[in-house]
Amino acid sequence: MAQDEFYNVGLFQAWDYVILAGMLSVSAGIGVFYAFTGGRQKTTREFLLANRDMNPVPVAMSLVASFISAITVLGTPAEMYLNGPMYWLYGIAFIFTGLLTSLFLPTFYRLGVTSANEYLEKRFNRPTRLLGTVLYLLQMALYLGIVIYAPALALNQVSGLHLWGSVLAIGIVCTFYTTIGGMKAVLWTDTFQVTVMMAGFLAVIIAGSMNLNGFSEAWRIAGEGGRLDIWDFNPDPTVRHTFWTVVVGGTFFWGTLYAVNQSQVQRYLTCGSEKTALLSLFIAIVGMIIVVTAACISGIVMYANFADCDPLTMGYVSKSDQLMPYFVMYLFGKMPGLPGLFTSAVFSAALSTVSSGVNSLAAVVGEDIVKSIWPNMKERTYTWITKGLALFFGLLSIAMAFVSSQLGSVLGAAFSVFGMIGGPLLGLYTSGMLFPWINSAGAFVGTLFGLTWSLWIGIGAQIYPPSSVKPPLSIDGCNVTMETMTTVMFDNLMDASTMEPPVERPAIASLYSLSYAWYSCAAMLMTIFWAFIFSFITGANDPRNVNPMVISPIADRMYCCLPESVKRPLRCHVGELYEEDPNYQMDKVAGEEMKVAYSNPGYIGQNSPTCIGCAPSLFHDEHQTDASSKI
Repeated sequence: MAQDEFYNVGLFQAWDYVILAGMLSVSAGIGVFYAFTGGRQKTTREFLLANRDMNPVPVAMSLVASFISAITVLGTPAEMYLNGPMYWLYGIAFIFTGLLTSLFLPTFYRLGVTSANEYLEKRFNRPTRLLGTVLYLLQMALYLGIVIYAPALALNQVSGLHLWGSVLAIGIVCTFYTTIGGMKAVLWTDTFQVTVMMAGFLAVIIAGSMNLNGFSEAWRIAGEGGRLDIWDFNPDPTVRHTFWTVVVGGTFFWGTLYAVNQSQVQRYLTCGSEKTALLSLFIAIVGMIIVVTAACISGIVMYANFADCDPLTMGYVSKSDQLMPYFVMYLFGKMPGLPGLFTSAVFSAALSTVSSGVNSLAAVVGEDIVKSIWPNMKERTYTWITKGLALFFGLLSIAMAFVSSQLGSVLGAAFSVFGMIGGPLLGLYTSGMLFPWINSAGAFVGTLFGLTWSLWIGIGAQIYPPSSVKPPLSIDGCNVTMETMTTVMFDNLMDASTMEPPVERPAIASLYSLSYAWYSCAAMLMTIFWAFIFSFITGANDPRNVNPMVISPIADRMYCCLPESVKRPLRCHVGELYEEDPNYQMDKVAGEEMKVAYSNPGYIGQNSPTCIGCAPSLFHDEHQTDASSKI
C-alpha cells in the first residue's frame, strides 16, 4: 500500500465523539440509578459490599474488567505485534491462578472481612495489617495513574483526541458513578464495559481480516513473520517470555491480583455464599481467557496488515502503545463512528479498572485507618466518610496520571508495579494462610525483606534494561519515496546523536536481567523464606494454638475424599488446643450471626459483618466437632 495511505489515517469525527459520549453517559447513568434505588447507598454494607447478595455473573464480569483494562486493550496487541505470541500463554496461567485463588478465598469469606487487610490483624497483629495497608495504597495509586494516562496519551497522538481532556473524562466520570452508586454501580458498569471492550476487539478482528481476504490469510502471514512460534521451553529465567516464565511466573503474578488484592477480594465478598463466590471466580477465569485471546488475535491481525510496512519503523507512531489506535484509525478512519467504538472500548477498560480501585481504596482506608481511630462512629457518618474517600481517591488517580507520564510502556509499567509490590503482599498472605509456624515478627520482617529485594531488582532493571530478542519488522512493502527515506534516515541520525552514551553495565547488572514475569514469584518466595528465618529466631508459633479459621483449609480441599485419620496429620495439628482459648466460643457465636446476616441484609448483630473488629466464623458449624479437625 502507498505510504500516504498508511500515514493519513484521519482524525476523530463528530459521530466518534457521539458514541464516546454515549458510553460515558451510560456508565454515569448506572451510577445515578443505584444512587436512587435499593437502599440508596445509606450503609457501608451496601456502598462497599452491595449488600452481599450479588449474582455471580456481574461479579465475574467485574473481576474480568477490573484488571483486564487498557493494559490489555492497548498493550497486548502491541506485545503480539512486536514480540510474538508468548503472551498468549497467560491464558493457561489464568487457570492455575483460579486454583491458587480458591485456596485463599474461603478464609476471607469465613472471616467476613470488608478489607482483606483485616485478615492480617487476625492472623498476626496490628502493625502487620498497617504494613499491608501501606503497600496496597502505594500499589494502587501508581497503577491507577498508569491506567488513566497511558490510553489517553496513545489516543491523543494517533486520533487527535485531547490528552488531558481524555484524562479528565475518564477520571471524573469514574469518580462520579463510583461515589454516588457504590459497589453495585461498579459491578454493573463493569459488566457493560466488558461488553464494549469485546465489541471493540471483534470490530478490529473482523475488519482487519476482511482487509486481507480472510482470517486464514492473516494467520498465514503471521506465521511467516514468526508471530506464531509459541512453544519455547527454555528454563532460563532471564529470557523475557518462555513457557515456564509466562505460565509459572504468570500464575503468581495474577495471583497477586486475584488471590489477595483488595479490589478482587471485595468482589468475592459481595456474593451471598462462598459457593457463589467460587462460581464467580471460575466464570471470571473463562472470561479472562476469552478477552486475552481476543486481544492476542487482534495483534496477529494487526501484524498481518502491517507486515511489509511497519508504522513504528517509519515513524508514523512514536511508541508501541500507539500501534493499536493507529491500526483502528487505519481501518476505520473514513467510517464515522467506528473509531469512536474502539475508543469507547479503551475508555471502558480504563473506567472499569479505576472504579474498582477507587472503591477498594475507600474500603481499605475506611476499615484499616478511619475505624481504628474512631471505632464507635455512627453508621451513617461512616458511610459518608467512605463516599468522601471514594471521591478523594478518584481525584488522586487523576493527579497520579501526571506521575505516570514519566513511565515507559503501559504493559511493562503495569507489570513492574504489580510485580514489585504485589509479590511481597502475596508472600505475606501466603505466610499467614499456609504456614502456621510463621509469627507476626517473621511476617513483618519477611515482607520488608521481600519488598526491598523486589524494589532493588525492579528499579535496577529500569536503569539497566535487560535485552530481548524480537522477531524482525519490515518496511519493504512501503511505497517509500526518496524524500520519505531521507526524512526517516535523518530522524534516526538525530535520535542517535541526541542519545546519551550507553551506560556501562557493572557485573551486578546481570541480576537485573530476570524476566519481569518472575518478579511476583521471586518476591513471594523471598518473603516466605525470611519470614520463616525470623519466626524461628524469635520463637515460631505452635500450630496447635493457632486459630484454625485463619489458616487455609488446603488439606480438606485437596484431600477431601481421604479418611479423617489421614487428613489430621496433613493439617499439621493446627488448632488442636485452640478450643481452650476463650475467643473460640466468641468466634462460634459470631459464626451463627454471620449466617443470619448473609441471609438478611438488614440484620445487624453484635458480631455481624458490619461490626468492625469482630472475627465471625462459619467454620465451627460445618462437619466436625473435634478441635483437631477444624480446618
